[in-house]
Amino acid sequence: MYVLAVDGGNSKTIALVASLDGKILGSGRGGNSDVYQAQRYTGTPQTAIDNVEHAVMSALKAAQGKKSDLIAAVFSMAGADWPEDYAYLQAAMEERGLGRNILVQNDAMAVLYDGTADTTGVSVVCGTGAATGARGPDGRTWASCRWQDQTGGAAHLGLLALDAIYRSEIGIEPPTSLTPRFLKFYGVEKVEDILYLSTSRLKRTTKSIALLAPIVLDEAQAGDSVARKLVLEHGRAIGNYALAAARIVGLEGTSYRLILSGGLFRHPSSLFADTIVEQVRTGAPDVRPMRYPYEPIIGVLFAALEAAGVTIDESVLNNVLSTMPPAALFATVESE
Repeated sequence: MYVLAVDGGNSKTIALVASLDGKILGSGRGGNSDVYQAQRYTGTPQTAIDNVEHAVMSALKAAQGKKSDLIAAVFSMAGADWPEDYAYLQAAMEERGLGRNILVQNDAMAVLYDGTADTTGVSVVCGTGAATGARGPDGRTWASCRWQDQTGGAAHLGLLALDAIYRSEIGIEPPTSLTPRFLKFYGVEKVEDILYLSTSRLKRTTKSIALLAPIVLDEAQAGDSVARKLVLEHGRAIGNYALAAARIVGLEGTSYRLILSGGLFRHPSSLFADTIVEQVRTGAPDVRPMRYPYEPIIGVLFAALEAAGVTIDESVLNNVLSTMPPAALFATVESE
């Protein structure tokens, strides 16, 4: 008997199949599984489900298992925003037989599970997109979902930075070291070429805008005023959502965990993370910030094991960590 964990995001979908003692037996990867993104680009959310199934079947094949072996499955999904989204995703996974006991949750909730008994706190996930989640001491939960559309992750920071170099080019903003870095990234000679590739109806770049975010963090750390302003403003905005999440679930005024996870927090510069924490401390001075020690999919796996009645003890935790797939499985690549 196995459990299934799926982390479905805007750039990729990761699936893990594990035995009840926590050993990861198989892993798989698929494309975007956000039903909103799928519907926008293909006209149907079905593409997102297809990507999930591809990742799951790859993981099952690696584990030498079959669908009927999955006694519990947790799907942590970007795009699980409204009741109809949960209903659609639940029905789709049940129809495809991807687990006997299936739980669908918003992807912000995964990293509240870290293998300890404490699943309360506030999660801030900043990957290609961004999400904020919280669980209070009385069991109340909240995820930012569409409330946070105006404050996203790496893709949003990249978009803000593009707007900044456009304004700089025409003299509205000061010169910025982002400009030569972005010109090199796109392989062009003029800012107007970037604008054209980003907006033309005839010739669009295939480069992911999210890959601009590390450049922004580089230049902010190096002291560029435009990049630094972008990072500080974005970090404060993210911090405000964390404060709101804590208030909604009854954590306000307590020493709660603030769990930071996602690609933006793996950058060598801590400026973005420090800004978020500083903003949260304006309303929660005793908050306990921490970096999530694992990939988010591991939190989903802990939730799946618990759903199967497994207690996450030291032995199970050691089995999970000793059988982790290679880092390449989790990398965001340019084609995505």
